[in-house]
Amino acid sequence: MIRLTVRQMEYFDALAQTLHFGRAAVLAGVSQPALSSQIAEMEEKLGCSLFERGGKAIRMTDEAAALQPRIERVLSELREIEHFGRQGRTAMEGRFRLGIIPTIAPYLLPRMLPEIRARFPNLQLELREAVTSTLIEETAARRLDAFIAATPLDAPALMTEALFADRFFLAVPAQDPAFASPPVPPESPALERLMLLEEGHCMREQALAVCGSVKPVAMASYGATSLTTLLQMVAHGMGVTLVPEMAADAAGAMRDLKIVPFAEPMPERTICMAWRRNRARPEECQALAAIIRELRARQPNGRAPN
Repeated sequence: MIRLTVRQMEYFDALAQTLHFGRAAVLAGVSQPALSSQIAEMEEKLGCSLFERGGKAIRMTDEAAALQPRIERVLSELREIEHFGRQGRTAMEGRFRLGIIPTIAPYLLPRMLPEIRARFPNLQLELREAVTSTLIEETAARRLDAFIAATPLDAPALMTEALFADRFFLAVPAQDPAFASPPVPPESPALERLMLLEEGHCMREQALAVCGSVKPVAMASYGATSLTTLLQMVAHGMGVTLVPEMAADAAGAMRDLKIVPFAEPMPERTICMAWRRNRARPEECQALAAIIRELRARQPNGRAPN
């Protein structure tokens, strides 16, 4: 019988995720030689090569690709056993893998992380930034414990808990005469210059919904992978873009750019936390959700346009 160790499977999982020995070693919390040694021993036990090494780049072999989902299931079941064994003991200890979408991460994490560290010093929080569809897939596959995104989520297997409403503003060039007298109605012809994030980002669909009957023509020419890139494009007069309230202060501090409100009722998105319905300890997700709601409640309500 082939006897793989849990350590070897964890190292395999880290290497399969990163496809880089150095980053995998950091993820696993060991030295690179120790990780390489365990992978080599694993390959010897299985009698096949799992990773093809070629200079700085590596890739999984067909055997490794077939093995990966099986090892993920084994590790996930082991974590569930650990959670079961911790029932009745202090929650919020050990590893917690949290996903978050790119239009939330830079604005929520700086306030959230210090609070979590202070309250739960024994929690090992691992973060994964990705678009919503990827986070849904990885949570369903038990590679993530939970994630933070915007509703709606087309994922019946997940439980969701609303965190807060995040209003939308409009970022425009500072001297643009079309926005001299805000607020901006959703049918404004100026929204034809709206620039969008590329396909796959949920805020792209939210932006199109905000526009109503106005079709953004700029979307045919521009597409960005980050909100920061779009804001730089706005500052250089290339168009306008949607800005969530949590990013409005940072965006408003940029040169040659101003933030203007939409007409009431202002469009908004709902930020939520999601996790598998059959997760062993949902109270951990609920505890994190409570912290985020508390942080949001401390913020002053409303934002004056600049």
